[in-house]
Amino acid sequence: MKMRKFLFGGALLLLFFTSCKNKQAQTNAAAQVKAYPVAVISASDVELHAVYPAVLKGEQDIDIKARVEGYIDKIFVDEGAVVRKGQPLFKINSPSSVQMVENAKASYNTAKLDVERIRPLAEKGIMSDVKLSAYQNTLASAKATLDQAKATLNWATVTSPVDGVVGTLSYRQGSLVTNATVLTTVSNISKVVAYFSVNEKDLLELLKEFKGNTQAEKIKNMPAIRLMLSDGTQYEETGRIETISGVVDATSGAVNFRASFPNKHGLLRSGSSAKVIIPSEHKSAIVIPQKATFAQQDKVLVYKFQGDSVVQKVVRVKTTPDGQAYVVTEGLSLGDKIVTDGIATLTNGQKIKEQK
Repeated sequence: MKMRKFLFGGALLLLFFTSCKNKQAQTNAAAQVKAYPVAVISASDVELHAVYPAVLKGEQDIDIKARVEGYIDKIFVDEGAVVRKGQPLFKINSPSSVQMVENAKASYNTAKLDVERIRPLAEKGIMSDVKLSAYQNTLASAKATLDQAKATLNWATVTSPVDGVVGTLSYRQGSLVTNATVLTTVSNISKVVAYFSVNEKDLLELLKEFKGNTQAEKIKNMPAIRLMLSDGTQYEETGRIETISGVVDATSGAVNFRASFPNKHGLLRSGSSAKVIIPSEHKSAIVIPQKATFAQQDKVLVYKFQGDSVVQKVVRVKTTPDGQAYVVTEGLSLGDKIVTDGIATLTNGQKIKEQK
C-alpha cells in the first residue's frame, strides 16, 4: 500500500515537472519570435514619370550652300552667331559668274545697237517691220540673259534664309566651293523639337492612361511634358507631344515620338541630348517603400503578414520619381499588411510578431 502511494506520488511529481518544463519551453519559444515593423496598405495619390533619352533638333535646320562656284572671299559670321533672315553670311568670288555677266552685257549691247540701226531704216520703209521685230526680240532675249547673269552674280553673297544660330563653319576664306558644298547650317531654335523612341509595350501602357478613342485624341489629352538636360537639371519650360509614328520599327521594336519645347532664351541647341519626362497621375494608388521588397530572378516580392507568420507575395510595381518607393499595380490590396523593414532575415512561412 505504501509502495502504491509512493509510485502515485512520484508520477504526479513527474507530471508537474514535465508540465512546468513544457510551459517554460513555450515561453522561451514565444520569446524567440522576433518582432518586425508591419504596415497596413492604404491608398494615396502619386505622380509617376516615364523617362526616355531624346535628341534635340531646331525647328528648322537648314544647310547653307553656295549657289555659284568660286572661292570664299569673306566670312561675315562666326560659329554660334545669332543671325536674322537675309543677313549676309559669306561672299563668294565667282570668276565664272563675272564672266557670264560680261558676256551677257556684250550681247545686250550688240542687240541694242542692231535695233537702233534698223529702226530708222524700218521707219523709212527701207527695212521691213518684220525684220525690226526680229531684232527687237533678240534685244529682249539679250536683256533677259543679262538680268539672269546679274542675279547669278548677286548669289555670290550668301544670306541666311531664316532667323537662327550658325553651326560649324566647315570652310574658310580661300576655299573652293560649288553649289553642292554645304558651307554651314543655320538652325531656327525659337522652338526646339525632341525626338525619342518608346518600345511597343510601353507605348500600349502609355496610351491606356489617356482619354480618347483615337491616337490623335490621346495625344491631345496627354499632359505637358518636361525635359531633363544633360547636366541633370530640369528645363524651365514644359513641352507637348506632337506626333507618334504609326509604324513600329522592325529592328528595334520601338515607335518614334516628336515633342516640341519653346526656347525663347536660346538655352536649347540643335544636336544636344536630353531626357523627356512624361508624367502620369495615379489616384488612390498603393505605394510601398522599396526596402520592403526584394528581387528573386526577374520578380519583385514582399512579405505579407498573415495571422502570426509571413508569406512571400509577388507584386508588379512602378518606380516613383524619387527612387525610394514603388507603386504596386498588381499583387496587393488595400488593408493587406506587409513587413516594411528587416526582410533580409525573413523566410517564407516564418512566424513573427508585429512590432509595437
